[in-house]
Amino acid sequence: MHKPATWRGQLVSAINRTGTLKGLAAKLGLSVTTVSRALGGYSDVSAATRQRVLDAASEVGYVPNAAAKMLVSGRSGFIGFLLPLQVPAILDPFLGEYITGLSEGLSERGRDLFMATVPPGQSELSVLKHVVESGRADGVVLTRIAEDDERVDYLLNRGFPFVTHGRTDIEDAGYSWIDTDGYKAFGDTFNWLYSLGHRRFTLLSITEAMTFRSHREAGFEHAQKARSDPAVSVATYRVPRFDNASRIETVRAVLQSKDRPTAILALTDELALCVLEQATALGISVPDQLSVVGFDNIPQSAYATPGLTTFDQSIRAAARQIADMLLDSLDGEKTNGVSEDGQSVDAQSRRTQTLLTPELILRGSHSSAPEAVLSVAQGSA
Repeated sequence: MHKPATWRGQLVSAINRTGTLKGLAAKLGLSVTTVSRALGGYSDVSAATRQRVLDAASEVGYVPNAAAKMLVSGRSGFIGFLLPLQVPAILDPFLGEYITGLSEGLSERGRDLFMATVPPGQSELSVLKHVVESGRADGVVLTRIAEDDERVDYLLNRGFPFVTHGRTDIEDAGYSWIDTDGYKAFGDTFNWLYSLGHRRFTLLSITEAMTFRSHREAGFEHAQKARSDPAVSVATYRVPRFDNASRIETVRAVLQSKDRPTAILALTDELALCVLEQATALGISVPDQLSVVGFDNIPQSAYATPGLTTFDQSIRAAARQIADMLLDSLDGEKTNGVSEDGQSVDAQSRRTQTLLTPELILRGSHSSAPEAVLSVAQGSA
């Protein structure tokens, strides 16, 4: 028997053995190419045929040879995701929810998540370049997008498939993204708290130049200016996102200030939860003396004392949607720019840009301003 002379030949031969891909094709009366493309999720195979192949593969326990599949398709089957490591180690609840949703969305379509860690002191761009240029991933998902993001610029220039959760400050961005409308959320929150009688506000933000920071701060500032009320005062404080000591120091300074705010709107739930903890330590009653509102609706927000009023941006669902967006783009490329009805499809038309509206989750950390409560009580006396 002739034996393949190279490892490549051995792998290609492996997928043609009876009982594997060739055997599955013979069982179904389909070509090996059709079965292979159906298993790979190619959009030029009808849904009925794809399901028939998947059912038969499940019945006989067929598992594609990953290495051989990569040789045939030119794809790894992995989607890359950068995971920065913090010192000291900090568990990011947002990322936990996000990675779960992303993994679910990818696995449902036969792909796997490849996480590349970014050690402290190393740039995300250098790790991203390694992931892309080593061929370890077919596409990349980026989060925590900066106003001017070198990772986005690199991927655009490289022509590498990617989707972002968030966006840069370039309005006509040439890539697909999903983002949450923080501008509207923070503007609406200011107006809502204003209607509850609050006039002394603190906006607790981060130092990092993330686009979500600029959008949320701008929405709050615009709503405040639109009121044109000289009685309103707003103090904005920014702290490094993962510097817990700085966060606590800043929050305690705000809570112990002479003109302590009656309402604090925090850019993230982590910041808002810090406010609740420090308020308790200082004997400040929430919400009787202070209203606190966060953003993200991480699991801990529901179990805080009191429960944190916050915005839910459906982290897990958004991550699943991003997985679909990226895989739709990759599958579109597989068809060489031709849709199922034979019409040409260009890369521009496959771009998807979605702005989601977060849901305000009302819990126990907000109330009318203390002055407003006192005024109502005096008026009814």
